[in-house]
Amino acid sequence: MLALFQTWFKRHFSDPQIIILIFLLLSSFLTILFFGSMLIPVFFSIMIAYLLEGIIKRLEQFKIQRKASVIIVTTLFVTCLTLTLIGLLPLLAKQVAMFVQELPSMLGKGQKSLSNLFEQYPELIDKFQIDAFTSAIAAELTNQSQQLISFSLASVRSFITLIVYLVLVPLLVFFFLKDKATILNWLAAFLPDDLELSTKVWKEVNLQIANYVRGKIWEILFIWGICYSTFALFELKFTLLISFFVGLSVIIPYIGATILVLPIALVAFFQWGFVAKSAYVIGAYGIIQALDGNLISPLLLSEVVDLHPVAIIVSVLIFGGLWGVWGLFLAIPLATIVQAVIKAWRSMGTTRDTPEIESSGQ
Repeated sequence: MLALFQTWFKRHFSDPQIIILIFLLLSSFLTILFFGSMLIPVFFSIMIAYLLEGIIKRLEQFKIQRKASVIIVTTLFVTCLTLTLIGLLPLLAKQVAMFVQELPSMLGKGQKSLSNLFEQYPELIDKFQIDAFTSAIAAELTNQSQQLISFSLASVRSFITLIVYLVLVPLLVFFFLKDKATILNWLAAFLPDDLELSTKVWKEVNLQIANYVRGKIWEILFIWGICYSTFALFELKFTLLISFFVGLSVIIPYIGATILVLPIALVAFFQWGFVAKSAYVIGAYGIIQALDGNLISPLLLSEVVDLHPVAIIVSVLIFGGLWGVWGLFLAIPLATIVQAVIKAWRSMGTTRDTPEIESSGQ
């Protein structure tokens, strides 16, 4: 048994390329694990830089120099960020406040609808069950509303920290874009010269993460816009707030869309009761999710490596448990990194085995 283990270990870990790759992966993992909370602005800036890099490449195709392209794109990014903070956040905060104010009346309407249902079908539903159900929903919604208000008023630890982040992130994005080659060369100076395997993995992972971040952000915007238009057409209350969270839910594949069915159904039920309009809203949401899963997401993320749904769910659970919201957002690209490492590792093993087979045949 020991001999088999030694043979396996020599076969898979004797190559210095593999040792270097493992060292780089462990170093990156430990850095994120122990310093991730401190480096949130850096990680966020890197993701934005990935998103904006594609626009810069397009501008360079029109013979615009990189420095000028970086200035143009960064200016547009800062302008959009400022308009979002000034225009969107107050509207979201207003809808949260309205939701909290209307929560008691919504619960009253919902309880009245359930009571009417009890009167129509007394043999199926018990009145005590209705009271317990509405009380549980009221307690949970009140708790979540209070958490939402506290988050909106004092997010990112404190208001001062938020202001610092708003200043740091655009600066970091600008320097990541402007000095991209310089930063990468500086990092490469600390690494060994022979990095064939690590370079192969890096090129594939870099491409996949860039495509994923860009595609996922566009997917969020598309789903948000479609949901807002659809819910506004039905005159559903808190349309902006609900569609905003539906857009963000695409960050968590499969799970996010499933979780949001209940809030949408409850808001529709509290607003209209057990009527056809409530069913139409839920049905419209289902159609949007089917459209996202079968058309929008495949189109936007077509260049990302295919992962089995089980692998996606497992990666969401693992990385979400390790790094929270950031782990949920990066679950698929991190799983892609694992897939790229395994693929490169296997290719190295195949390359090493080929000469031995040929020599034995001779």
